[in-house]
Amino acid sequence: MPVINFTYDELFEQLGKELPKDELINILPMISSDVESYDDTEVKAEFFPNRPDYYSVEGIVRSLKGYLDLEKGIPEYTIKETDNTITVDKELEEIRPYVASCIIRNVKINDQQLRNIMEFQEHLHWVIGRDRKKVAIGIHDLDKVEGPFYYKAGNPDEDKFIPLETTEELTLNEILEQHDKGEKYAKLIKDFDKYPLIVDNNNNIMSMPPIINSDLTRLTTKTTNLFLDVTGTDINAVTNSLNIIASNLAENGATIETLEVNYPYRENIIYPQFEPKIINVHKDKAEEYIGIDLTADKIVETLEKTRFNAEKIDENTVKVEVPRYRIDILHEVDIIENIALGYGFNELPAELPNFSTIANPDPKREFDKIIEQVMIGLSFIEVKSLMLTSENQHYTKLRKEIEEDRVTVAQPITQDRTMIRKSLINSLLEFLEDNKHEELPQKIFEIGDVAYIDTTKETQMKTVKKLAAAQISSVANFTTIKSIVESFVANMGFTMELKDSKNPSFIQGRCAEFTTKALNDNTPFTFKGYFGEIHPEVLTNFELEYPVIAFEVEFDQKE
Repeated sequence: MPVINFTYDELFEQLGKELPKDELINILPMISSDVESYDDTEVKAEFFPNRPDYYSVEGIVRSLKGYLDLEKGIPEYTIKETDNTITVDKELEEIRPYVASCIIRNVKINDQQLRNIMEFQEHLHWVIGRDRKKVAIGIHDLDKVEGPFYYKAGNPDEDKFIPLETTEELTLNEILEQHDKGEKYAKLIKDFDKYPLIVDNNNNIMSMPPIINSDLTRLTTKTTNLFLDVTGTDINAVTNSLNIIASNLAENGATIETLEVNYPYRENIIYPQFEPKIINVHKDKAEEYIGIDLTADKIVETLEKTRFNAEKIDENTVKVEVPRYRIDILHEVDIIENIALGYGFNELPAELPNFSTIANPDPKREFDKIIEQVMIGLSFIEVKSLMLTSENQHYTKLRKEIEEDRVTVAQPITQDRTMIRKSLINSLLEFLEDNKHEELPQKIFEIGDVAYIDTTKETQMKTVKKLAAAQISSVANFTTIKSIVESFVANMGFTMELKDSKNPSFIQGRCAEFTTKALNDNTPFTFKGYFGEIHPEVLTNFELEYPVIAFEVEFDQKE
């Protein structure tokens, strides 16, 4: 999780009030922080990935102002509507299709604040941007360029500029080959014929997202006006990132100027998008979750303290306006958590349960341990991944048709988390894709639940435990994976029977399905599965350069 460093002096200056240092250290955990360390001058605080609005001192101060009753409700920012524009090149639709942008004027930057901005940017790159794959952020000195602006597809061998941390003009391809950032992030764009560029009205190149900014627009302590650009592959992540950056940078009195993005392949959008999201919260549900008696008026008071706008609708209902930088708020339950925070965690009554329990290992976990021991004995390393995935990752990249019995997310926050997985194979391939820089061979496995709609039981969701394993190496082949599966089945106390498989994710003729029979009739489970060599097209889709073999098993534990 990101660790945010700040000094007492800069925090108290922005807060407009000095607190005893020990009091501040005690308050920070009450606003969802984990204080990692502190001394007489500096604090290191850790925040969860779901609160990127805390990744700069401005966001922390904003929350503290509410907690200390210095300000209430959603902050008001000075926003000036303008005719500023950034026009998108149609060729970028298949490369890096989305951009969000705005202007921040009258900022004050000293050496410490300059470091804070850079750290803030990199924390967002990691948490929201998936190390720039989904989102990349550019922050520029506006006074060095002139609008209107353009997001265009650049020629790798003809377009050139001086990137940050160098003094020499380089072509786009030379940047990917010679610059440290280019070498690190080249994989994100190198397979395209053209690369994204942000340019001004005079064709000055401002940045080459997601790689590097131009030295022309480098920030200094003399910078007073900023141009923000956020590019990426997910429109929600791009929009959220710009809203967070703009709101945090505007916390100290700066002025935000709007900017319209002109798309040739979708509707135009004006940024930033600060219109609050509306969610109703109910008193009876809040009382049930928190365990205290509340009134609608008290809920309004606690939510205003946590920087929401709230209005009493009736004795049981409160309408809540959620600021757009709070991307963690998805459901009424998230609002209820903030009611507890505004009420004060320390003020909630402590109560011992009126029953005692004796701890025992979870039988399901004991079963997992058996599988883990067998797989570790076969020299595989365990990984864990999220249950949420997307149709593109789960079906399209694996050459499969999208299935109707999948469980979809009603209100997905990002385009790559739209459904619950039905298989573990794509998660393993994503892991291998992210670790191409590691030595071969790589042998990984995962034990996890999958879900689908059981249409035989009035569309109820059914959860099933699966095991999947994959190996990538230059010599991986069908014989190798067959041997691994045979060893696994034998170690689990079973024999197996094989038959041909038509699984489109695997090479035809090098893929098999299997069923098992227990050697002991008392075995409390059965399982079946498939294995083989991953299809070359799938390897290309996941940007893998060596053969991959894999198997997946579905377990059915007897009642």
